[in-house]
Amino acid sequence: MSQKYEPHIIEEKWQRIWEEKNVFVVTEDTSRQKYYLLEMFPYPSGKIHMGHVRNYSIGDIIARFLRMRGFNVLHPMGWDSFGMPAENAAIQHGTHPAKWTRENITYMKTQLKSMGLSYDWTRETATFTPEYYKWNQWFFLKMYEKGLAYKKKSYVNWCPKCSTVLANEQVIDGLCWRCDSLAEKRELEQWFLKITAYAEELLSDLDKLTGWPERVGTMQRNWIGKSIGAEVDFPIDNSQDKIKVFTTRPDTLYGATFMSIAPEHPMAEKLTVKSQESEVSRFMEKIKKQDRRSQAETLLEKEGVWTGSYCINPLTNKKMPVYIANFVLMEYGTGAVMAVPAHDQRDFEFAKKYNLPLQVVIQPQKRGQILNLFPETMTEAYVDDGIMVNSQQFNGMNNRDAMDAIVKELEEKGTGKKSVSYKLKDWGISRQRYWGCPIPLIYCDSCGIVPAPYEKLPVILPEDIKLTGEGGSPLAQSDEFIKTRCPWCGSSSARRETDTMDTFIDSSWYFLRYTSPSEDTSPFDKDKAKYWMPVDQYIGGIEHAVLHLLYSRFFTKVIRDLGLVQIDEPFTNLLTQGMVIKDGAKMSKSKGNVVDPDDLIKKYGADTARVFSLFAAPPEKDLDWSDEGVEGAYRFLNRVWRLVLESGVRSQESGVKEKTTPQSPVPSPQSPLWQEMNRTIKKVTEDIERFHFNTGIGALMEYINFLSRYEDKESKEFRGAVESLIVLLSPFAPHICEELWREIGNKELLANMLWPSYNEDALVKQEVTLVVQINGKVRSRLNIPAGSSQKQAEDTAFNDSKVKEWLQGKGIKKVVYIQDKILNIVAG
Repeated sequence: MSQKYEPHIIEEKWQRIWEEKNVFVVTEDTSRQKYYLLEMFPYPSGKIHMGHVRNYSIGDIIARFLRMRGFNVLHPMGWDSFGMPAENAAIQHGTHPAKWTRENITYMKTQLKSMGLSYDWTRETATFTPEYYKWNQWFFLKMYEKGLAYKKKSYVNWCPKCSTVLANEQVIDGLCWRCDSLAEKRELEQWFLKITAYAEELLSDLDKLTGWPERVGTMQRNWIGKSIGAEVDFPIDNSQDKIKVFTTRPDTLYGATFMSIAPEHPMAEKLTVKSQESEVSRFMEKIKKQDRRSQAETLLEKEGVWTGSYCINPLTNKKMPVYIANFVLMEYGTGAVMAVPAHDQRDFEFAKKYNLPLQVVIQPQKRGQILNLFPETMTEAYVDDGIMVNSQQFNGMNNRDAMDAIVKELEEKGTGKKSVSYKLKDWGISRQRYWGCPIPLIYCDSCGIVPAPYEKLPVILPEDIKLTGEGGSPLAQSDEFIKTRCPWCGSSSARRETDTMDTFIDSSWYFLRYTSPSEDTSPFDKDKAKYWMPVDQYIGGIEHAVLHLLYSRFFTKVIRDLGLVQIDEPFTNLLTQGMVIKDGAKMSKSKGNVVDPDDLIKKYGADTARVFSLFAAPPEKDLDWSDEGVEGAYRFLNRVWRLVLESGVRSQESGVKEKTTPQSPVPSPQSPLWQEMNRTIKKVTEDIERFHFNTGIGALMEYINFLSRYEDKESKEFRGAVESLIVLLSPFAPHICEELWREIGNKELLANMLWPSYNEDALVKQEVTLVVQINGKVRSRLNIPAGSSQKQAEDTAFNDSKVKEWLQGKGIKKVVYIQDKILNIVAG
């Protein structure tokens, strides 16, 4: 063994041994408690980055720790490998997405292995393979049968750069989540998954996810956006048509004086009278260039145009002009808003701009007195509670009490009803791109839309497609793909759907596939999924709070209702790790502040990279990159190396003199070494359990300081303490520990050893240091028996020469004692 710590030699050696011995390959074992640990799988974009290093190091520590605690740990890895980046890269570099993806997977897999991660690679799964996406198509057809997959014409988010539809969740701050282009609205026929059918369950089950960060739960609650109110019909004047609105404020219905509808509202064109057509057309052209995302709504100048039509307030029977307004969004509610300018600030601003009437229906009340508001003197809307006025039989009621009464009135008149509304919309999954899972549907002139037969799945994505990036589905160019025979009538003129599925379909159930990745008769083996699911600990970025995590919950509930699993939720616990920051910004090629993990591992080794990424910050916080921090982690591992090699625990042959095990360290009751070892075992164990990896490493650093100062490095007791150090450090730095473990004479792999337990008796301190304060200042420190009473502490303190000196000539006024810590004397 080299006297010098040479990580590149020992790390490759142990990675090879672990793989050859299938150390991390697992099967179902009902005699052991299972633990399913999963990090969000990567997109094979080319190379791993420091965010990956941190994320996967966090997961690996937990996996190795729990294996050593006796758990049967499933820790798989795979590739989220469909999507636009591969297609765009293929167009840019003149290659094929499949080739680009396979090459990247090969390289990134090598990188992940170089980190010594304890994955069961026999379960490796890639979503771009037919063996995987066959089951995407299977799930789609099952949903189609149940009415959960459907096609409709609607306004959708469109990325002009990616030339494809975006789901609502993929439009972030009005921009495409992938390329940051401004998203547009286009009316297209698209396939949707009916996630809204599960809206209430998705919302209520968030209360079960006590192991999730509250922040993620809040984001999902806001995204689902449940509102309780009333659905109200406003008849169109001189027409049989009506505008339906949803309002959470039925108490203000008597104050509605005009109607605002979204520009995309399906009745907008019909409501526009001929004399208003040119003005409406100019307005429509103008707002196409506005950022009308919900987040920008408050910043928008409220603008609109009268359609020339009126609707009728169902309670007052008064005519209300119908406006097309830029602040009304079609994706929220019904795309129409009853405007109550006296009690809604947005409507107030709009009414003032277009000289529309205000009607006060709620008057404020202060100390039992009603304060009268007058429309002509109001400078802003009154939005708080109060007493109903100008509301016929509801006058004098508290507005909160009037809500239910007014809804009852609407129901009796047949013009409205109590209703619940959600912001959540159905998931548009059609993509007009090539590199994705084909939608398994066939169009027949005689039979209509026909599902591809299950026995014919998968519908293979052809690889001989020319990619131009010019928009539209590339599959539409392939006659060989499009032309097919109708499974029902046998017509040879049928054609396949050319849209592909949103890549988030792929990641919505991959965690189930890991439980039986070779299963070829169903998406996964039900019994194996029953053993492993749910995922006990999931680790990934907060950016997936309302995308992947919401879709995965939806898929799990659908799969449960298909009878394939018995769980309601896929992930019991969730850890969202922070970002890696350098020079004050997230690492990014565009900012030129990227650290290449390959360079880091080549210079310092994977163990240093792991220890640094885990010691620099708690996992949920951002990690501020520090070259000095990396050097510090490397020096720490070198100290461990030297301590073991230079101590007396090595044999002549391999380093060992007499073997012991960390599970039975040589007892030496109440010796400082014995106590320090047990305290460290307890501290590191509890810190890993709480994911406080940085303080766990800190405790090991203090421990090695202690061991370095220990004089009798030839003793059995010292050897047990060193063994414990190696075991405790091994989840953080597995390669160096495996090497040192073998060096001190152990034949078994350290990765297969059990985690040490600590002795409670050793944690009981026999003596403590009592701080003695006189009038708030420390005047002495005394060693006293642990657990001493106040009288015992006072007797010791008052006999101390220093205390006697400070109290000379003074009377004792008060004594405060905190057991085993402080004796505070007030004297004067």
